[in-house]
Amino acid sequence: MGILGEGWASLRRLVVGPKSLERLLLLTIGGTSLVAIAVVALSGMGLLREQAADQALSQVREAGLAARDELRRSGEDTLTTARLLASRPTLVRLVRTDSLGQLELFLRRYCDTAGLDGCAVFAADVVLAAWGEPVDWRQGIDAATEQGERFMVPPTGSASAWFGAVVEVAELPGVRVAVAQVFDERLAHRLAAGSGHELRIVPISDWMDAAGIEFRDLHSAAVADGQTAAVFDEERSVYVSSTPVNAVTGEGVVLIEARLPAASVSGTVDRFVARLGWTVAVVVLLAFAAALLLARRIGQPLRDLAESAGRLGRGDFSASIPAEGTLEVAALATTMEEMRRNLLDTTAELRRRDAESQAVLQGIVEGVFAVDADRIVRYLNPQAAALLGVEPAQAIGRFCGDLLRACASDGGRPCDSACPIVEARIAGKAQAAEQLGLDSGMRSVVITSASPVEGLQVQVMRDETDLEAVRRARDSVLANISHEFRTPLAAQLASIELMLDGWEQLPRERLAELLRALQRGTQRLTQLIDNLLESVRIESGQLGIRRQMVDLRDVAADAWALIEGLLTQRGQTLELDIPDGLPWVEGDPQRLTQVLTNLLANASKFGPEGRAIRIGAREAAGEVSLWVEDEGPGVPDLDRGSIFDRFYRSADAEPEPRGLGLGLWIVKSIVERHGGRVAATRTPEARTRFTVTLPASSGISS
Repeated sequence: MGILGEGWASLRRLVVGPKSLERLLLLTIGGTSLVAIAVVALSGMGLLREQAADQALSQVREAGLAARDELRRSGEDTLTTARLLASRPTLVRLVRTDSLGQLELFLRRYCDTAGLDGCAVFAADVVLAAWGEPVDWRQGIDAATEQGERFMVPPTGSASAWFGAVVEVAELPGVRVAVAQVFDERLAHRLAAGSGHELRIVPISDWMDAAGIEFRDLHSAAVADGQTAAVFDEERSVYVSSTPVNAVTGEGVVLIEARLPAASVSGTVDRFVARLGWTVAVVVLLAFAAALLLARRIGQPLRDLAESAGRLGRGDFSASIPAEGTLEVAALATTMEEMRRNLLDTTAELRRRDAESQAVLQGIVEGVFAVDADRIVRYLNPQAAALLGVEPAQAIGRFCGDLLRACASDGGRPCDSACPIVEARIAGKAQAAEQLGLDSGMRSVVITSASPVEGLQVQVMRDETDLEAVRRARDSVLANISHEFRTPLAAQLASIELMLDGWEQLPRERLAELLRALQRGTQRLTQLIDNLLESVRIESGQLGIRRQMVDLRDVAADAWALIEGLLTQRGQTLELDIPDGLPWVEGDPQRLTQVLTNLLANASKFGPEGRAIRIGAREAAGEVSLWVEDEGPGVPDLDRGSIFDRFYRSADAEPEPRGLGLGLWIVKSIVERHGGRVAATRTPEARTRFTVTLPASSGISS
């Protein structure tokens, strides 16, 4: 009694006495606990009632769905029963012998045994025998035609809805058996067995036509959505669901209505609420007792320390914190004083370093960005933002791989296998050349990553796109030139050495042959150099076209003179098919001769030795077409047109000596500058034809 009296006096002093930290702690903790417990209790009661209502709705919804599933299984059983009936030898015998009276008795016994409402036998569309509920078998046959062996028939007029199955009698072509089940109260009781819910089957026609029908809005929602709908009807105090049953054609047949009285749900909830109320009362008393103890132990020693902490919280670091009070409070005060001094030093150092870092990052050319442990971008300088084509504010908080969009050669993402950021966390530093698929195009970037420092990892990006393109172009051109010049030069050097070694002994025919080899090598080098210089002029835009009237016969003759040595070397002949009266074209004769020379050289290279090369021309629709044909195997990329690309060379089909891959590109460039076009095709005679089409000049012909 003494202890209880002392506790009560202390509690009374804290509640009605002068304001103090102890009183505030008691009222705050105790009051907060009380409010929290009350809120939790009330919320729990509300949630419990809502959950009970939801469960009740779920129960009636599940009852309707279960009844519909049971109805579907009944339909499958009906089909099985119909198949068994169709396979009965007795039925086959009675139909064959026209014993219709016996057939009707047989159907009656079979339907009674199988629990069916009706059975019938059809020959074509004529009912031979039927028994059971008065159903429209003709309507069932029509429904089976639309829905298949299993069907449902909606109610019509006074007739009830029913479902059934129609099966062909295998041994009697044209004869079918049909069985039926009616949607009635017996079926509803059977579906409700074991569910604990009241079920009703509502024909859709009754629901649509009858006045004053119950739950009309619920049924309307179920029919409109084609799904189960459930509500709580306050007027009748019942939970009810409506589940539509549709035929396979989507036509509504019936609605399954499931009911659950609210009284069966509220009793359990009320008992739980009463138990929860007693539990809340006990917890509130315990919370106030704990709050009283905490208030008495913490209150007074922390007042001074709270005031000092308040100054620190407001950013006032000028006043020191005295170490007074108990051992624990004094230790806390000492720690807070050290924290105050460290904050002063750290703030000054951070401001200085931030100014230095910003000056450096704003002044360098490279892009810089920093990520955290999850590779999320936390900083981006303006140079990096400009390179990536984003605003710094949009980049912060994004995954660096999504921002950079690096692409590997195999189509994957380096973020998953070869990320320099991850490598730098292990090795301390890493560097990688990446291809970034940005909106502005593919960029070649070298990314140098440092090791993480205090949760941040800095990367430097250097854009080498232009430098890499120049380097690749230089290496490609130099490699091609060195390779293609070495072959004819080596052949010429060999001929010269043979001539020098045997100048006195070699016969004149052998010397003439060596001189012709030197001539062909010189022509080959001349053509390579001309094509190379021509490509430079085309690329730089310095290729000029001098316009004058040109006879394509003269162009063919000039090209033949230039290419004669190469044709003679391979034993090839030239056939001309240029008709008289061919219109002249307006253009540069020297450039057009270069076009035809390149096409002839190409035909000589790919055409077989000792065969003919053909030059032909025709006029059509105001244009003149000039072509060169050879009997070679053709080019693999002929259909795609890539053979006219710069530096294109087909490694599989091109014989030695190989070219620089400039001839056809020069041909296309010159022809297009004349307002024409060039194409490559295979003729029906299995020849490769290159056709140059130019605008014809009016008034002049050869």
